[in-house]
Formats: sequence, structure tokens, C-alpha cells
Amino acid sequence: MVLSRGWSLFLVGVGVWTWVIWPRFGLAIWNDPRSWFTGTVGEGSATGFLWVHALLIVASLAIGTTVGVLGVRGWRAGRRSA
Repeated sequence: MVLSRGWSLFLVGVGVWTWVIWPRFGLAIWNDPRSWFTGTVGEGSATGFLWVHALLIVASLAIGTTVGVLGVRGWRAGRRSA
């Protein structure tokens, strides 16, 4: 299957968007007092709130990376066939 250039660019954009948004969200979760048992950022052990969000962030980054790579591969395949 060969993706159109438009869809390939869309997938690359989704991959880039993922890497722009999720690390910032991760920083916000890290700095949230609910992430730590003591309520002080970086002190004490992490709560379930932090672990669940960390899992979501890692999964989203993995999916976004995969989608971006597929977009790049689709773009390159489209250029070769043209």
C-alpha cells in the first residue's frame, strides 16, 4: 500500500505533534503535588496518579513515533513511485 503525500504529511504531523505535546504534559504531571505521597514535588514515593499518567505518556509517545515513521516511509515510497 502506498499512502498519498497528503496522508503521509498528516501522519508525520501527528508524530511531531505527539512529541511537542506529551513531554510538556509529563512535566506538568511531575510537578503536580498529587503525583507524590508527601504532596511535595520530587519527595517521597510516586503515587498511582503519576504511574498511570507516565504509562499513558509512554504509550502515546510510542504510538506517535510509529505513526510518524509510517508517514515518513509513506512519503519516501510516494517519491520513489512518482
